[in-house]
Amino acid sequence: MAVSASLPMNISPSGRGCKYTGHSLRVLPIRVLTVGKTRSAGVQLIVDEYIDKLKNYCKIEDVQVRSNPKNARDVMAQIEQEDMALMKIIKPGDWVVMLDEHGLDVGSEQVAELIGDAGNTGSSNLLFCIGGPYGHGRQLRERADVSIKLSSLVLNHQIALIVLMEQLYRAWTILKGQKYHH
Repeated sequence: MAVSASLPMNISPSGRGCKYTGHSLRVLPIRVLTVGKTRSAGVQLIVDEYIDKLKNYCKIEDVQVRSNPKNARDVMAQIEQEDMALMKIIKPGDWVVMLDEHGLDVGSEQVAELIGDAGNTGSSNLLFCIGGPYGHGRQLRERADVSIKLSSLVLNHQIALIVLMEQLYRAWTILKGQKYHH
């Protein structure tokens, strides 16, 4: 599937409220794929904390993919190798969200709606893909169902992971109508 040029599915552009808040929805297991080198202990501690929180809402898996798996000296070769490594993990029934600096600018309520909408696709898993230092390759860009950005700033993959984990937790509290998001 090609990446949507507009807001995914029925996500409202207003950023006010979430159409799924307080409603029953089909919960997809979430897999977060991150391309990068070994994480610092501090980053892993924060990621583990959010995984523990998210387990109250959905099954979640944190998958680390080694950056530059064949030690390529050429940037394009590195991107292609990371792309192939990600594509080996992605299954046909997965709904894929690519995190990219050129993706759609979404707010927290829209992330919540994205999770709700993904449950209506018939997909078996919801994947979030964080690229390596040079971004994503062609295959993932073509396979992604939607591309979003977490910030107008370019983020290191470890920082992007922390921001994503917090936003996933925030999205679930929005969906459940809990008092985390103001």
